[in-house]
Amino acid sequence: MKFIDELNLRGKRVFMRVDFNVPLDAGLNITDDHRIRAALPSMRHVIEAGGRLVLASHLGRPGGKRVAEYSLAPVAARVGDILGRKVGFAPDCIGDVVERMAGELGDGDVMLLENLRFYPGETKNDPEFAAALARLADVYVNDAFAVSHRAHASVVGIPAMVSECGAGFLLKNEVEYFHRALEAPERPLVAILGGAKVSSKLGAVRNILPVVDVLVIVGAMANTFLKANGCDVAGSLVEDDLVPTALELMRKAGETGRKIVLPLDCVVADGLEEDAETGIVRVESVPAGKMILDIGPETVEIVSDVVSEAGTVVWNGPAGAFEIKPFRSGTMEIAHAVGASSALSIIGGGDTDAAVHMAGEAGNISYMSTGGGAFLTLLEGKKLPGFEALEG
Repeated sequence: MKFIDELNLRGKRVFMRVDFNVPLDAGLNITDDHRIRAALPSMRHVIEAGGRLVLASHLGRPGGKRVAEYSLAPVAARVGDILGRKVGFAPDCIGDVVERMAGELGDGDVMLLENLRFYPGETKNDPEFAAALARLADVYVNDAFAVSHRAHASVVGIPAMVSECGAGFLLKNEVEYFHRALEAPERPLVAILGGAKVSSKLGAVRNILPVVDVLVIVGAMANTFLKANGCDVAGSLVEDDLVPTALELMRKAGETGRKIVLPLDCVVADGLEEDAETGIVRVESVPAGKMILDIGPETVEIVSDVVSEAGTVVWNGPAGAFEIKPFRSGTMEIAHAVGASSALSIIGGGDTDAAVHMAGEAGNISYMSTGGGAFLTLLEGKKLPGFEALEG
């Protein structure tokens, strides 16, 4: 795969797929622009190289229809503010008007297309829609890691129709950090996997188990492993059909000398309420009707010790229902431990990203991946369609 700094951009229309799927409030104001800023190095490179930048993104899930609240107009204004220059906004992403606007760009000019997902052809990878987008491009650059696991028209369709293609700096960083973490790690390599379901991360667990030195499993997904160990997790979320799989994975870990760390104590409550009455119990002593909703202080201490000794830490998924205050502590303490560690630290996933920011540790993380699904796909050992399209 070529990278953006290997491409000849001067005087050429550079179609750059970015991920500007930013959160908006009720007044359609952007509440967090870090996804826009993540693409800044690539955008500035095109501008400084004399390219004519055509930015393309999706926003939300409009279902292939034009929905006013999912317009990228507010994003165009914010991109202009960040770049300190005028950014033209196209009223559509394909068609004669858009092609004319792209054709009128001068060297160093920038425009943003309207939401790609206003057309069903984007998510269906429709060849005609991809061809319409490709008419805006002399050069194609993918700088949207977060959608690179999707076989969408703007991700895999256009590269087959444009002679010169490459990856932006954001993708370059993702590739390099992932390689450093899992293919040539500083050891011990510690992976922390959390979140709700084993099923969503089963592929990742199977793929990284032979690679890691320690695998820490927290969050609701740990309940399935605890049940496999003989613990009665009472009313907690558990995937009964995967209990045998969890048992098999723990057996394989023991046979290969890999260490799996599971919670020893936990925070329990009747439900997910802000005013819930909570208690801390051993995992083998969860009261009937109670739910495990966070890890306890003893588990926090064990995980913190493991992280402090690590050479590399990869973290995806919270330790509990951190959005609700009574069940936040475990995730926050892991964030502080990873932030204080001297290890190369890489986090992935929207919830983990939000938790690290909530803990005030974002500046202490070596690399924060911009894609949850794409990050997990790499952890599973699978190739990303967006990467394959650039290699084609």
